[in-house]
Amino acid sequence: MLPEFPTNPNALNKLKVEFHAIAGFPNVVGAIDGTHVRLQAPSSDEHLYANRKGYHSINVQAICDANLKITNCVARWAGSTHDSRILLQSHIGQAFEQGLIDGILLGDSGYPLKPWLLTPYLNPRNRSEERYNHAHCKTRNTVERNFGVLKRRFHCLHGELRMSPARVCKIIGACVVLHNMARDLALSEPYEPELGMVVDAEPAQENEPDMEQGAGRYVRQALVETIFSA
Repeated sequence: MLPEFPTNPNALNKLKVEFHAIAGFPNVVGAIDGTHVRLQAPSSDEHLYANRKGYHSINVQAICDANLKITNCVARWAGSTHDSRILLQSHIGQAFEQGLIDGILLGDSGYPLKPWLLTPYLNPRNRSEERYNHAHCKTRNTVERNFGVLKRRFHCLHGELRMSPARVCKIIGACVVLHNMARDLALSEPYEPELGMVVDAEPAQENEPDMEQGAGRYVRQALVETIFSA
């Protein structure tokens, strides 16, 4: 069974404390990102699965905690789907939008800036915004490391899965469940002698400038002025 994002106050407070310990970023309950799992070109709707890098894939959205455990996963969208669309049409995105979860997510510039989803400054103008970006990057790095560990532990997620999209989605879900079990058991992280700990960092799908308007912009600026001011 895929993980269900925690909603009770004690669990959310625990997430906030653990994320705050990384770089002093307050009120964070999750780091979010997307990664692509390659699959063979499907026989129907082939064009929908071709992502911006030119291969066919499932675009997987995941939220993780500070200990690299996946707290929410959406693995059902074709590779051409934008990260922001996956989030805003997901149950977890709607829950945050409706104010049902007390806390914020950290995402890259592929996501819209919202009061509950903070993104980095694309062009920081001063030292305070640079400090914000540094703390944001260091804290959000957990989800990139999480994908690296997940894919290194389950090598099938590295290559091309020669199965139907529906079967591939089930395999991804099974890997997520087993990954969380490995985290609970404190199993060692997969290691590459040449690379060290694996990080899965994909370029952000940048949004249009108007995606940084609205209430999210004011929440971010207030955070910069109160927490990260030089």
